[in-house]
Amino acid sequence: MSSIFFNSCLNISCRMISCLTCLVVFSLFVSQCHGGCAEVDSLTEAVAGEGFLLGCISCKKREEVSAQATVDWYFKPLEEEEFRHIFHYDHPTAVVLHEDFSERLQWKGTLNDDVQIGAVYIQNVTFNDSGTYHCTFHRTLFLPLQNEKVVVEKEVELTVVAVANRELTAVIAEIVMYVLIVVLQLWLVVVMVYCYKKIWDDHEAREARKALKAEGSLLGSKGNCDGVQAE
Repeated sequence: MSSIFFNSCLNISCRMISCLTCLVVFSLFVSQCHGGCAEVDSLTEAVAGEGFLLGCISCKKREEVSAQATVDWYFKPLEEEEFRHIFHYDHPTAVVLHEDFSERLQWKGTLNDDVQIGAVYIQNVTFNDSGTYHCTFHRTLFLPLQNEKVVVEKEVELTVVAVANRELTAVIAEIVMYVLIVVLQLWLVVVMVYCYKKIWDDHEAREARKALKAEGSLLGSKGNCDGVQAE
């Protein structure tokens, strides 16, 4: 009986831990999953010699309205005053327009006419890639009465470093993860202690009942023996 109760407690504990673990994992990754379009700022630090994704997102206010958009990227180095036109996307054509980025820029945005994600990927980043990147959407909204043209502009200040610096959010996420692990372990210890105490109490009660039953049997036997002697 005690082994069955112990296994039941252990199974319940394992199921609860599994559920909590799933919730933790889900909470860590849920921010990456979204329905529709969400305007997220681009990262701003790249590592020399590696690749980097320049993010640029412009969501439509009304998804049901059909549209067509083109995307242009411009780049201004740190010590210069003017922007260079480096990239143009007009579905399905992607064109690199500056020799410094020749064969290094790759389109990673929306793959249809209704462009909302205008991201580009820079291969083999160099320190010369540090500077200001300007992203421009030229969008045409196809409305019933009259088409509407919209221009959306965004900028990314990119810094190229030799070694990646850890993001504050990554540090916080790691700390939270370790705290949750410690809390779950402590919670498991508490559950195990509770189950052991419950099993021990049941065992003590069962032994007490056995002792009382044995004592009752002994007294009954002694009474029978006294009755026989009295006769």
